Amino acid sequence: MPTNVIMPQMGESIFEGTISKWLKQVGDPVEKDEPLFEISTDKVDAEIPSPIAGVLSEIKVEEGATVQVNTVVAVIADNATEIAPRRVPSTDAPEVAPGVEEASAASLSTPPATPSTSSAPASFASPVSTEKHVKSSPLVRRIAKDNNLNLEEIAGTGPQGRITKEDVLHHLEQLSTVARPAASAPSPAAAPPQPPSDALPPKPEAPVPLAEAATPPAAPLPGETVPLSKMRGIIAQRMAESWRTIPHVHTVFKVDMTRVVRLREREKATYEQRNGVKLTYMPFIAVAAVETLRKFPIVNASFENNSIHYHQNVNLGIAVALEWGLIVPVVKQAEERNFLGLARAIADLAERARTKRLKPDEAGGSTFTLTNSGIFGEEFGTPIINQPDSAILAIGGLKKEPVVVTDAQGNESIAVRSVQHFCLGFDHRLIDGADAGKFMSEFKKTLENWSQDIG
Repeated sequence: MPTNVIMPQMGESIFEGTISKWLKQVGDPVEKDEPLFEISTDKVDAEIPSPIAGVLSEIKVEEGATVQVNTVVAVIADNATEIAPRRVPSTDAPEVAPGVEEASAASLSTPPATPSTSSAPASFASPVSTEKHVKSSPLVRRIAKDNNLNLEEIAGTGPQGRITKEDVLHHLEQLSTVARPAASAPSPAAAPPQPPSDALPPKPEAPVPLAEAATPPAAPLPGETVPLSKMRGIIAQRMAESWRTIPHVHTVFKVDMTRVVRLREREKATYEQRNGVKLTYMPFIAVAAVETLRKFPIVNASFENNSIHYHQNVNLGIAVALEWGLIVPVVKQAEERNFLGLARAIADLAERARTKRLKPDEAGGSTFTLTNSGIFGEEFGTPIINQPDSAILAIGGLKKEPVVVTDAQGNESIAVRSVQHFCLGFDHRLIDGADAGKFMSEFKKTLENWSQDIG
């Protein structure tokens, strides 16, 4: 029996989406949860998985068309005999599936489930720890018990080192990743079996889709005029609106990052081996920003209806440059995460942003934004504020410079130091220059005198 594929609702405030690319064509077989098409909304670009296994029998909405949620965009048949000719959509109102069940929409808007890692070989697991000093929830302890894990071996990223569900699942994923190559490695002495002479040649395996496949189209030719993509149109609209609405002011501070640089160089190899995530400079900067925002809540506030809304939490936006645009995934309640928790969250959001696997609620709701324009070599940038935030911090390039340093006895000398420029853009309706200066001075002091445990 054919199954209708509908445009999913990718968030409560999203009512339409644009089909940017079909990943399958009429007649192609599809597996359940295999990416079927890409959509663009005013929140995210995302790959939409197939709700069932079968054959794509009809495409009802062409690439580039924008339709409302619950609109039927394709049909999947149980077998190839049910394939209908490819239909070019009419200019009439799009067809909406009558009585579409909510479960179908939910299955489309939910990313494919992560394969269970509970089958990891016991040789990679340790006896379950029953020590009471390990901070964790009953759910975490149950997962650890079911998978024969020792909670003492898991680094907690919650408040005061508390082990969260994400920590346990991340640990399981690491064990599974280590186990798979060992289980699949062939014995060097074993020769591959030879097929009989009358055997048919093996059927070639379907190519595995790579993350790089989600790349933009070829660059336009000189002199060519191309329409704005959905994402670029939204960026243009929001940047112009922010610049018209907010009286932008910028202040630049130079920070001596030598202490952080030396710590990172000393710890980065063991840190990645221990925690499964690379040690970059971003979590150092994020931790310093979050701590400073808690001390200066006006920088974490928003201008709303001639009032100042002081946010209860620090929702940290991290600007991620994509080949096809820019997106700002958000680490919610960043103040509740320790260094390792922020490092993991930032790396995870950036990776899923680049592979179009972000959820809509992960690309909105920021209260303060970090943008790392320094990776392109610039000294510093003067960014436009990401509304409804009231401030944004641009990270400049990290370079070595000769600096005048003063020792404890007051003696001055010239030394080579690792320095970095940070530019705070702020909304002058809420934040005065004195507030911005105090914020940046405290932020600078935190980085230059770094003393926190990085996990």
